[in-house]
Amino acid sequence: MTSVLNWPGFADVSLAALLLLCAAAFAAGAVDAIVGGGGLIQLPALLLVMPGGEPIFSLATSKVAAVVGTASAVPTYARRTRIDWSTAVPMAVVAFLGAVGGAAFANLLPSVALNSVVLVALVVVGIYTWRRPALGSVEAPRFGRRHQILLASLGGATIGFWDGLAGPGTGSFLVFLLVGLVGYAFLHASATAKLVNTATNVGALCYFIPAGKVLWGLGLVMALCNLAGSVSGALLASRRGSEFIRRVFLTVVVAMVVSLAWRLATGG
Repeated sequence: MTSVLNWPGFADVSLAALLLLCAAAFAAGAVDAIVGGGGLIQLPALLLVMPGGEPIFSLATSKVAAVVGTASAVPTYARRTRIDWSTAVPMAVVAFLGAVGGAAFANLLPSVALNSVVLVALVVVGIYTWRRPALGSVEAPRFGRRHQILLASLGGATIGFWDGLAGPGTGSFLVFLLVGLVGYAFLHASATAKLVNTATNVGALCYFIPAGKVLWGLGLVMALCNLAGSVSGALLASRRGSEFIRRVFLTVVVAMVVSLAWRLATGG
């Protein structure tokens, strides 16, 4: 297969591989904009086309595409639904700091242990959401303003650390935190999660860029495709509403559970 002219930042991938990455980035952007979970598509695609490279280069490069997609979804949502900035901003700040820390630890912890923890968490999240059909259909805050901000911030810091460390399921965990614990409707939660997820992606890049882990050629091309997918997904979600987002959320959670279970079973 012909390489992409040995351009800097493209890791000598073939044209066919580049097209695969573009398609994966578009799909990841669309899924991320609705409920999160795009990393389930984008990161494995990068690992597939660069099997001989260090995984941290794939993780860092995927963040370039992801940050463009999540950031572009924020104004799309903001024009169509309310974002509670007083909760979203502090949550985003601590999530950013958590992601910087997580990225710094990205090479230090065994992936098998991390995947096992995430798999259990996803199963719990999926069952809880499935058994409560009314969950997230309407806005039902469970706490006063101060406790809501504190809970969202603590959860944001934890999920931000996970996003910097590895990332699968970050957007979905953020949505569940805001729906299941804080009491947002799914549409409101998705809008807020995009802002926070943008902060976690930026936080991870604050470590990965100075460390020289980003393949800029691949990252920027994938970012354009992720951007297109993200705008499309955000428009679709804002038009279809919370019930549509709930169905997509459950579908993505099931897909992530199957993917992680397969990787653990096969040692992949």
